[in-house]
Amino acid sequence: MSALEIVAVIISALAVWLTARRHLWCWPIGLVSVLLYARIFFDAKLYSDLLLQLIFAVMQLYGWWQWRKAKTAQHDILPQRLPRSGWISGWLPGMLIGAVGSVLLGYIMARFTDAHIPWLDSALTGFSLVAQFWMARKYVANWWLWIAVDIVYVGVYIYKDLYLTAGLYAGFIVLAILGLRNWQRQLLLHERAAG
Repeated sequence: MSALEIVAVIISALAVWLTARRHLWCWPIGLVSVLLYARIFFDAKLYSDLLLQLIFAVMQLYGWWQWRKAKTAQHDILPQRLPRSGWISGWLPGMLIGAVGSVLLGYIMARFTDAHIPWLDSALTGFSLVAQFWMARKYVANWWLWIAVDIVYVGVYIYKDLYLTAGLYAGFIVLAILGLRNWQRQLLLHERAAG
């Protein structure tokens, strides 16, 4: 456990808590946290997680832009349902993209790096990117995916002796459950008012 990991945990927890509360400041604070974790994961040889943090840095800017332009007159961010196109559920495209990304990245990490757990690390990266995109688009379903991913991440970080980060991700599970409840409640209130 390093001082850098302690600071990253605190900032990351704050960013997720603000996201669950639908507060715009979650994005710039999240940007700081992902850059700190990029360094931590480089040192731990979790290269897919390192890559994920760098992509998250771009996604933090995208999410910040998306949420700034979507604020209502009451300054609220309105959660959305995943869009449906015909018979294809909104879940299917995201899950396919996450799976394909996992396999491609896993192959690259297993073949060309000294990553310790390349396939699992890559799968978590692929599905985390889907969850992050869904969050930026304000889809309530992002929280379900984060819960699943974070459960696995807790085990990975324990395995890699990143105990404080494992604790953070256990906290993320709790925050994701709170975020899910908050966003679902807000979505239902909005739908009742509109309908």
